[in-house]
Amino acid sequence: MKTALITGANKSIGFEVAKQLAQKEHFIYLGSRDLKKGEEAVAKLKAQGLNNVEAIQIEVTDLDSVSAAATRLAQKINSLDVLINNAGISGGFPQSPTEVDTDMIRNVFETNFFGPIEVTRKFMGLLKKSASPRIVNVTSGLASLTLHSDPSWKYYAVKGAAYGPSKTALNAYTIVLAHELKDTNFKINIIDPGYTATDFNHHRGPGNVEDAGKFVAKYALLGGDGPTGRFFSLDFEGKDNESPW
Repeated sequence: MKTALITGANKSIGFEVAKQLAQKEHFIYLGSRDLKKGEEAVAKLKAQGLNNVEAIQIEVTDLDSVSAAATRLAQKINSLDVLINNAGISGGFPQSPTEVDTDMIRNVFETNFFGPIEVTRKFMGLLKKSASPRIVNVTSGLASLTLHSDPSWKYYAVKGAAYGPSKTALNAYTIVLAHELKDTNFKINIIDPGYTATDFNHHRGPGNVEDAGKFVAKYALLGGDGPTGRFFSLDFEGKDNESPW
């Protein structure tokens, strides 16, 4: 059975991805910064007959927490097949570029940008021991500089100084990470699950978690001929949902 670690998986899209991958015969380490909430999420999955799941405490902005989680997993498994960097925060809106609190920007970047980097680094040893490692970094359509420069884009007016830029930075990191590992069995992609109705946006998105979860899970399940170093968005209607950067 393949193994997967998903950060921020105790609710919303992360929880749905955990459910769908568990149904695809992956053993899921359900990451949650609050272990109690993680265990409650695991209980919900087990009530649905999915016993191949375990909660693990991981706060992506806390280096000690990330290191401890990596140590715990290394004691349990010999390799990690899938890492999904899903944990993220918005920082709250509006985010006026001229009035925004720079401490808030730093907090958003700590979770959305530096957090995934630290998690990836700490779990790289286990990932390299997998025969077919997959990394999925969860982003947003608001990360696309091309779309943000297009007045005809449906979300053109949704601008902010923290959330979108933090995901743009994550996109850039994903490109260089995929390039470094391009001659290996890694498949590393940046995935936007679309504007989905969740707690994250006060349930205002038109999409649903089932479709969003399926879209993210798709890139955790890529075969050997799958893409790497690419940006795919459920909201973008181009070929194969591949979004411009």
